[in-house]
Amino acid sequence: MVSEWMHTLYGAIRVERLSPPVASRLMGYVSTALYSGMAAGTPSMTPLGREVNGFPALPAPGRPRDVDPTLTAVAAERVVIDSLLREALPTTRAALARLADSLAQARVTAGMSANVRSASEDLGERIGTAIVAWSRADGFDSTRTLPPYKAPVGPSYWVSDAPGHIYASQNMSGASEFVALDNPANVMRAGSVSDRGLIVNRPKRPGVKTLPAVNMAGLSEPYWAAIRPFVLRDWRECPVPEPPPFATDTGSVVFKDAELVRTTRAGLTPEQRAIALYWADNAGESGTPVGHWLSIASQMVSERKLSAEDAARLMVLTSLAQADAFIATWGYKYQYNLIRPRTYIRRVADSTWEPLIPTPPFPEYPSGHSTVSAAAATVLAAELGDIAFDDSTGVTIGNPVRRFDSFTAAAREAGLSRIYGGIHFSYGNLGGRALGACVGTKVVERLRRTGAR
Repeated sequence: MVSEWMHTLYGAIRVERLSPPVASRLMGYVSTALYSGMAAGTPSMTPLGREVNGFPALPAPGRPRDVDPTLTAVAAERVVIDSLLREALPTTRAALARLADSLAQARVTAGMSANVRSASEDLGERIGTAIVAWSRADGFDSTRTLPPYKAPVGPSYWVSDAPGHIYASQNMSGASEFVALDNPANVMRAGSVSDRGLIVNRPKRPGVKTLPAVNMAGLSEPYWAAIRPFVLRDWRECPVPEPPPFATDTGSVVFKDAELVRTTRAGLTPEQRAIALYWADNAGESGTPVGHWLSIASQMVSERKLSAEDAARLMVLTSLAQADAFIATWGYKYQYNLIRPRTYIRRVADSTWEPLIPTPPFPEYPSGHSTVSAAAATVLAAELGDIAFDDSTGVTIGNPVRRFDSFTAAAREAGLSRIYGGIHFSYGNLGGRALGACVGTKVVERLRRTGAR
């Protein structure tokens, strides 16, 4: 049940073309609903508590044995998904509804009594409703109505200058699609709607606020640090090293890091190229870094033969660590607003230079993928040991299964991939790695002490 939810939600993130921060928030709340629903009917599971910021008092059964943990979790999950994905495409909502129906029916087929089913569904719905109310107080809604962000202007600052040809096809089948440069989110327009357009092109209707498609020509979530963290006391709780001062002289740290990116791009080995593409996790083409690491966690459920309770715990810790990592790294990104390698190299060294993978629409420092990967790897290592594993996340998009010596090694490779891909400097990778390790450690320590165990 746990793995099926994670697998299907990975697909939802991809199909909805969510930006990484929005995807992380979604997974934070749905994994909390899943865990809380299971905990309500499982005496050995400690409910989430005060170590999760603003966490509400959840309804509980008179006796845990009066409810079925799986059905309670499914009912809670469904309520939260119906709220957070209320603006999703019809196909996405239908797929998730079918999954919930099939999981519930499986429990009925197994012999659940009508009384237990009714009590479980009622409790799950009340738990889900409480979590929805909690989610609506996190500040997300207010970020949808803030005025357009005005980025600072100057030689050291980030600009969204990705060229038109980097717009990748966003497709669900072998058919490619056209992405108009004046409409990169492929917003649904009158006169252009068809069944084929809905299924293949996945257009978003105008006015979507909660689930906007990522816009490579714009900027991504500049106010994300205003959202309440799940476990961190404040997004600044984990500091990052001060980035090097901007400079263009050949002896400066920034210039040397840019030269490393440029020369690495020019001489990429087949292995480096494979690493860059493996960890690209581009919005619209994948489940983003959030989905990638939750996919790894989900694979560990079967590989390590985890119980349902341990699987739910692993998912909620990994999800909350990643959600807080995104809040923290986005806070620093828009605090520093630092230039990306493409802009710097084209100004200083080579006016025709292009990175291997598309430059994302947000500032450079620190690296978001490095931050989130370190946070997720810290949780997985704490829960399972820093073990070797195989990752098959990318099989469906053409990547082979990849073997790693440890979760830490995978996170370090994910960070290096951004240098190989030409979208981050070394100092961005290292700053993100330190930030993510701090976030992951705090999530594990706090929820181990009084939260999810």
